[in-house]
Amino acid sequence: MEAFLFYSGLFASAFLAATILPAHSEAGLAALLSLGELSPFWLIAAASTGNILGAVVNWFLGKHLEKLKSRKWFPIGDAQMARATRWFQKIGVWSLLLSWVHIIGDPITLAAGVFGVRFSLFLALVAIAKIGRYLLVALLVFYLI
Repeated sequence: MEAFLFYSGLFASAFLAATILPAHSEAGLAALLSLGELSPFWLIAAASTGNILGAVVNWFLGKHLEKLKSRKWFPIGDAQMARATRWFQKIGVWSLLLSWVHIIGDPITLAAGVFGVRFSLFLALVAIAKIGRYLLVALLVFYLI
C-alpha cells in the first residue's frame, strides 16, 4: 500500500507538471529512485504516464482553445502561446520532441491541438520525448549513486 502511494504521488506530480502547475516531477523521480526501495521500471512508468496524460489534456484544450481561452483556469498565457506557435510554425510537428522542456513544452502540446496534429502522431512524439527524459533522469541518478 505504501508503494502505491509513492507511485500514484509521482504520477500526480508528473501529470500536474504537464498541465497547470510549474512543477518539476524530475526531482520527485530522482528522490524516489535514490531511495532504492521501489521499482525503477514502475517509477519511470508512473512519471511518464502521468506526464503524457497531462500533455493529452493540453492537446484537448488546444483543440477547443477558442471556447476555453477566456476562462480564468486556462493554464497557458498569451505570451506562452505565441512563443509555442512560433516554434510550432518554424519546426512543425517535430517540435513535439521538445515537449519535455520546461516553460515551452506545455504550450507546444497545446499548439499541437490548435493546429490539429493527428492524435496518434502527437501521442507517439510526446511519448518519445517524455519517456526519454525520465529515462535520462534515471540514468543520471544511477550513475551518480
